[in-house]
Amino acid sequence: MKVVKVLGLAVMFGLVATGMSLAADLKIGYVDLGKVFDNYQKTKEFDAVLQSEGEAFQKERDGMVQKIQDAQSKLALMNDTQKAAMQADIENQKNEVVAYDREKRAELAKKRDDKVKEILSEIQGIVTTIAKNEGYTYVLNDRVMIFGDPQYNITDEVMKNLNDSYKK
Repeated sequence: MKVVKVLGLAVMFGLVATGMSLAADLKIGYVDLGKVFDNYQKTKEFDAVLQSEGEAFQKERDGMVQKIQDAQSKLALMNDTQKAAMQADIENQKNEVVAYDREKRAELAKKRDDKVKEILSEIQGIVTTIAKNEGYTYVLNDRVMIFGDPQYNITDEVMKNLNDSYKK
């Protein structure tokens, strides 16, 4: 029985020593992904394009709504036959606005989602390159950490490499 205990202790100490040795070889960095994403020149340029497209969509939609409002204001001046025809036309226009609104919003959302995926993929590529070149075992997103030693924060290096590699 004593031999089993002694062997058990020896195995446990061996595992602890091995674990400590493995832990000594770990190098863990972290990145403020939000900061990198927001400060990437490609993100800023895409945000401007998306903003412009959103404003153009809103302007066109507002024009369509104004046309409906103008038609509705004329209803009181029409006879019953004209009113019925105009109301049917107004309903069609309303349906067109709703369909246009839904379609454009979905289109803009898909465009945004596709670009976000593209940018995140580029960020991941830069992080992977830095991690391999500098011997990091793991690189974490800072949102999953409670504390990180600033010496292992590679955010600025990632942003610099990302923006340097970006070709307009």
